[in-house]
Amino acid sequence: MTVAKIDLGRRLFYDVRLSGNGTFACATCHQQAHAFTDGRAHAVGSTGAAHARSAMSLTNVAYNASFGWADPSLRTLESQMAVPMFNEHPIELGLKGHEQEIVRRFDGDAAAFRAAFPGEVAPVTLPNIVKAIATFERTLVSGDSPLDRYLYRDDKGAMSATALRGMSSFFSSRLRCAECHGSFNLSGPVDFEGAETTKGTIPLVFHNTGLYDVDGKGSYPRSDRGLFDITHRTADMGRFRAPTLRNIAVTAPYMHDGSVPTLEAAVVHYATGGHASSLRSDRVRGFLMSAGERADVVAFLESLTDQSFLTNPSFAAPAGRAAVPAKTAAERQNEHGARASGLRASR
Repeated sequence: MTVAKIDLGRRLFYDVRLSGNGTFACATCHQQAHAFTDGRAHAVGSTGAAHARSAMSLTNVAYNASFGWADPSLRTLESQMAVPMFNEHPIELGLKGHEQEIVRRFDGDAAAFRAAFPGEVAPVTLPNIVKAIATFERTLVSGDSPLDRYLYRDDKGAMSATALRGMSSFFSSRLRCAECHGSFNLSGPVDFEGAETTKGTIPLVFHNTGLYDVDGKGSYPRSDRGLFDITHRTADMGRFRAPTLRNIAVTAPYMHDGSVPTLEAAVVHYATGGHASSLRSDRVRGFLMSAGERADVVAFLESLTDQSFLTNPSFAAPAGRAAVPAKTAAERQNEHGARASGLRASR
């Protein structure tokens, strides 16, 4: 982690030259105003093809124990980056077969690469591009939400009475939300210095939340069956990683496929317990709650929004560099009939 490497990574994160056809950047699907998501149910690649899943938030991504929605092999940001770069079904950034051409596009940035990777004779390489972007992504730290100010800075006025009631419900043994969304990142397992490990590795947890039951036996649609598509074990059907809830109010729609449009709908899903089956996680059982309690929990979730993170100029596109191409994901109408760029303003 050096200033030069972070600066280079930030520039590359917003650079459309990193896609095969020169139209998309990392920032196309990971937009700061949406906590580095894109406001769509399904991410769209550089050739216009829709992805089966939604773009995950990069909030506090440095602390993830694994990456992606359901791939236990992706343990580092660098390894995860190969997915959008080289994936062909669908194409995302579309680097495959264009690696040398794309690296040559950055020959004019050799000075920045030399500063970031001193001592290397030829520092403009694809591995160094990946390392620099991952370095920048590790700086995307969010810790100034109303909840943070209330808990860690003794600001008793940071949260409303409604949000405080929602917090009590969220962490209660009745709702049990924190069993899947716990720790400082309100997510699944996290990795940090001093974290508990098993033989030096953070144990991973994936959950079937009862979102689908297409065959009466708990199966998910063949287009995306989560961890099952990697392990082919029946018990892994529909299992996905629990993402962070930080900044969750600006990352709609929800779930791996964006099938839940609002925070209230997400709370209702867990209250009903989704589809009951032997494959559903035993942590998802449903619970009784009043309309008032539901509103309280939504208010708590909204208290996880860190406005300073969403507007921090250190995370934004460098001066003179467009964050995303002209026809951006933010300008396209999403599956719920709204433009992604208007989602945050409507709340």
